[in-house]
Amino acid sequence: MSNREPENYDADIISLLDDEGNEYEFEILDEIDYKDGHYYALMPLFDLLEEGIDSQNTYMIFEAVDGESGEPELAEVDDDELLDEIAEIFESGFDAAEDNDD
Repeated sequence: MSNREPENYDADIISLLDDEGNEYEFEILDEIDYKDGHYYALMPLFDLLEEGIDSQNTYMIFEAVDGESGEPELAEVDDDELLDEIAEIFESGFDAAEDNDD
């Protein structure tokens, strides 16, 4: 057990709207630049069990893209191979952070 005081931790929270106008909140876990894209690892702060989303065991990857209005938006990554590559990078970072916490 450590005698250190806990560090202040303010989570970066982002709200996203789906195509039907429903708002969902996510915590930004990490972000990277990879192959001419900028990607975010987001943990949902909600459960949608009927869609297999359990906030305790899930993170999602989104790419920052230019929206129709010219404003940046986050979009799902459609390329499964690219998604696997990005997930591997994020998970390596998560593992390294976890090792540093020990």
